[in-house]
Amino acid sequence: MPKKLPEYNASSLADIAFMLLMFFLVVTTMDVDSGLERRLPQWIDPEDIEDTPPIKERNVFVVLVDRNNRLMVEGELTRVEDLKDKTKEFLTNPANDVNLPEKEVKEIPFFGPYEVLTKSSVISLQNDVGTTYGTYIAVQNELLAAINELRDDLSKKKFGKAFNDLNSDQQDAVKEIYPQKISEAEPRKIGGR
Repeated sequence: MPKKLPEYNASSLADIAFMLLMFFLVVTTMDVDSGLERRLPQWIDPEDIEDTPPIKERNVFVVLVDRNNRLMVEGELTRVEDLKDKTKEFLTNPANDVNLPEKEVKEIPFFGPYEVLTKSSVISLQNDVGTTYGTYIAVQNELLAAINELRDDLSKKKFGKAFNDLNSDQQDAVKEIYPQKISEAEPRKIGGR
């Protein structure tokens, strides 16, 4: 008669596997992808688009990033750190400069008649295919920081609290004055080697 192998108790094996799984879940770090929150514009059928008048050059704030991560703003080499201030100047046009975007008076809830940029005013961002992701994100952050600071300053001035603390109707009114209109062109070869 063949020798019978002894049986062993495997009930604690599941407990050990579970504890190992928990250990690795707790000590493992997860890479968090950074990104940008963007709401894409509603798609429009090209056949439904009416002929629109050309956009005046003064109403477009041109931001280019080349493959060497150099930043060109309105035709001038610029440091990323200076982009926010230049963007704020474009969006506010405080002295109604003829080289900065046109303004029009519009009825804004909570504000009444208010001077805002025309609908054709836009920030145009284009980067080279060789631009690093870090530089692209840094440029995006500066553009958004300019808009957010202007919204926050206006909110504090008008309502006495930060933009994020306003109710949705108040936020919508502030967004009408400082909309987030950033047009991103498809990356291409802008400069460098």
